[in-house]
Amino acid sequence: MTAQTREQTDIDRLAEAHLDAVVALSPLEATYLGVAGQDHRLDDLSIEGLRALRAEAVNTLEQLARLEPVDDVDRVTAAALQERLGLEVESTDLVLQGRAPVDLNVIASPTQAVRDIFDIMGKDTEEQWRTVAARLDAVPTALRQYASALTWSAERGQVAPRRQVERVAEQCRDQAGDEASTFDVLLTEAEGQPQEVRGLLAAAVRSARAAFGSLATFLDGLAEQAPESDACGRELYQLRSRSFLGATIDLEETYRWGQEELARITAMMEETADRVRPGATVKEAVAILDEDPAYQLDGTAALKEWMQVRADEAVADLGDTHFDIPEPIRRIECMIAPSQTGGIYYTGPSEDFSRPGRMWWSVPKGVTRFSTWRELTTVYHEGVPGHHLQIGQTVYRSELLNRWRRLASWTSGHGEGWALYSEWLMADLGYMDDPGNRMGLLDAQSLRAARVVLDIGVHCGFEAPAEVGGGDWTYDKAWEFLNNHVNMDEGFVRFELDRYLGWPGQAPAYKVGERLWLELRDELRRREGESFDLKAFHRRALDVGGVGLDTLRAAVLGEL
Repeated sequence: MTAQTREQTDIDRLAEAHLDAVVALSPLEATYLGVAGQDHRLDDLSIEGLRALRAEAVNTLEQLARLEPVDDVDRVTAAALQERLGLEVESTDLVLQGRAPVDLNVIASPTQAVRDIFDIMGKDTEEQWRTVAARLDAVPTALRQYASALTWSAERGQVAPRRQVERVAEQCRDQAGDEASTFDVLLTEAEGQPQEVRGLLAAAVRSARAAFGSLATFLDGLAEQAPESDACGRELYQLRSRSFLGATIDLEETYRWGQEELARITAMMEETADRVRPGATVKEAVAILDEDPAYQLDGTAALKEWMQVRADEAVADLGDTHFDIPEPIRRIECMIAPSQTGGIYYTGPSEDFSRPGRMWWSVPKGVTRFSTWRELTTVYHEGVPGHHLQIGQTVYRSELLNRWRRLASWTSGHGEGWALYSEWLMADLGYMDDPGNRMGLLDAQSLRAARVVLDIGVHCGFEAPAEVGGGDWTYDKAWEFLNNHVNMDEGFVRFELDRYLGWPGQAPAYKVGERLWLELRDELRRREGESFDLKAFHRRALDVGGVGLDTLRAAVLGEL
């Protein structure tokens, strides 16, 4: 693949037509991708909406089968479309055939998407605030559609695990409540708008909150039909794993590898703890770092400023040395998210870069103190050389890639694997030599390795590690195992465990994706020998875009 202007091919046009159809069917996706024109609407969350998305995927695959690639870029696009859309159809068919439930979990299902989309909407002008109000007005219909889909699925004997149903009901009650609802933050943000606009917004917020309250009541009833078991089973797990990785892995081997990797990271943490204070255990070192004023920030304003400074430094330092960073990507905005859910995430730039790439920290209500030793690695993960470089560079490559490849061809294993690869790369480049910052890197890596073991073990029914007594996995064993390898507040860890139990296959995609990225780099180094150039590898691999990891490997190694 070379950086040159290409004439559009039939496969490019098909991929872009597919993107246009998808964003018309999914206004949530349109807003997330920065595609204008749909921000006043929400998705059809009924079963009919799911069928419409499936039909579009099937139509695109049928047209693709009649086209011949004309160059290497086309071959990658065709492979990526076949892999992504084929998995979409396969996964959707399980739901439509009554073999898997409609998505419902604590982190990435329609209830969270409907609320979180308001964080990233434009809110600079009166017109944009009217658009926010219009979308809020659409919330009740969308949530009724979602409840109808859940009912349809339940009538066929398919309901998400009870733990997920109950936790999501709690989240809905929070959004409906007078004190915890993050919809009220929108009213604060709109204080400078005309009275008419604020009146429209206030009425729409009340309606949205009431809709979440109704959904909470519905979910309370649905919980009575939900299964007690958290495990999805091996067959479904293999499909979920493929969906998140874009690669097929040996689950037994990966389960063993996860335990070995966790032991390796634990040993490094023990060595680093001794650097923090000679003789200190990991737990003691963590406590020391948490109380060290050198690593403390007070208030979200200080946090935002610190994030921005560190992110800008990384861009400046790496932009002309280890990476080729185009000018539009050298701008990243660090943001405090209004939603106060506790997550840290990245949203890519719009295709014209009028909306820059943004690193978001959704700080929980009441949290005002932050420890930078834990979070420097997160800045590199979300910013440069992590998601911002990866996603931003892909968006920028308009002379090489079609719009679907640039905006919508995202795979968790590719994206999160690259972000973890980036964290280690920054350590290799000397940015994490400080013992506190290195402990933060290792602490985050320990979490990622632990959830490979926990996620695969629980959902596939493998034997639990000896450290928690072996035998069958239970919630209590999973909780003990996670606590053995994570140094975070109980509320965060409880949420993380609920996330793994309800979103099978996603959490391991980070660490397994990193493993596959490293294997690709090492394979190319082996093949090229002394001519191997790390910067060239980064450029070559990132130019492919966010395809599945099997497609990435074949593209980089010239095997398509």
